[in-house]
Amino acid sequence: MNILITGGAGFIGSALIRYLINDTAHRVINVDKLTYAGNVESLVSIADNARYVFERVDICDGQALARLFETHSPDAVMHLAAESHVDRSIDKPVAFIETNIVGTYTLLEATRHYWTQLEAEKKQAFRFHHISTDEVFGDLHGTHDLFTETTPYAPSSPYSASKASSDHLVRAWQRTFGLPVIVTNCSNNYGHFQFPEKLIPVVILNAIAGKPLPVYGNGQQIRDWLYVDDHARALLTVLERGAIGETYNIGGHNEKTNLTVVQTICAILDELRPEKPNAISHYADLITYVTDRPGHDLRYAIDASKIARELQWTPQETFETGLRKTVHWYLDNLAWCAHIQDGSYHLGLD
Repeated sequence: MNILITGGAGFIGSALIRYLINDTAHRVINVDKLTYAGNVESLVSIADNARYVFERVDICDGQALARLFETHSPDAVMHLAAESHVDRSIDKPVAFIETNIVGTYTLLEATRHYWTQLEAEKKQAFRFHHISTDEVFGDLHGTHDLFTETTPYAPSSPYSASKASSDHLVRAWQRTFGLPVIVTNCSNNYGHFQFPEKLIPVVILNAIAGKPLPVYGNGQQIRDWLYVDDHARALLTVLERGAIGETYNIGGHNEKTNLTVVQTICAILDELRPEKPNAISHYADLITYVTDRPGHDLRYAIDASKIARELQWTPQETFETGLRKTVHWYLDNLAWCAHIQDGSYHLGLD
C-alpha cells in the first residue's frame, strides 16, 4: 500500500514508519508540521529509502492536504498527528484544540474529497485509521476494571478531551458520509526515540545527570505500558485486517504504578551505569515527590482481548524486557537526547 501517515516525525509515528520501511514492502508519505515534538533525526536510518517521502505540512492546512492527496494518491491514511502532553495541555490548551480537533476535521474533509473521487475498486479498499489514546475514557476507580471498546468517554484533561473530540469526528464521518474508518485506542507507549519530556526518558536522563526524579503525588497512579514497536505492529495489523467502523484497544498487559516504573529504571541503571553522580548510593535516592497535577487520573488499564481474538495480535515485549531495551537505547544515544535538550534538532527547520 501507499500509506499517508500524519505525525510521522513523532515518537509513535516514527516507530511505525521505521517498521513499515524496514519490515514491509509498503510505501510511506510522512506528513508532519515539525512542531517541538517532531524530530526528523528519528528517521535518519530510513530517510533515503525510495519508498519513503517526507512532506512538511500542517494538517490544519486544507489546501496543502489536497495537494498531497493529488500528488501521492494514498491507499490509506494513518492519522497520528496530535499534541499529546497532558501537562502542556493544562498550561496552554489552544494548540490541542487546533491540532487535535480542527486538524482532524480538516484532514477528514481532505480525505473525504479525495476518497469520493476514487475508482470503485480503490474506493472500496481505502482505509482511514485514526490512532487515539486510552485517556479518552477517563479514570478507572476499581482495581480490576478495564477499558473496553464500549467504555463511555469521560476525559479529564484538555488533551484527552481534544482526543475524545477527534474520535467522535472520525466516527461521525463514517456514519454520515460513509468514510471507511477504523479507530484504535492505546495505552501508555514507551521505548526508543521518545521525546525527553515523558516520564521514562525524564527519569533516565535526570538520573544519570544526578538531578531529582520527580514523582507526582504519592506515585501510585497506575498505567498500562505498551512498548512502541509492539504498538507499530498492532497498527499495521489493524489497518490491513481490521473491520470498517470498528474500534480496537491496544494494550501491553503491563499495569505498573508510576513509582514502580521509576524504581525499576533506577534498579536497571544501578546495574548498567554503576558510576553514580553526586556520591549517591542508589539512583532511587534521587526520587522526589512533587505536587500532583490537576485532574490526574489514578488508573488506566486496557482490555486488549478483542484485537487478540479477532486479529491475533498480542505484545511481544514484557515490561521488563521492553524497559531494559529502552534504558540501553537512551544510554547509547545520549547525542540524540542532547540535540533535543539544546534545541539543535530543529536548527535550519524554522
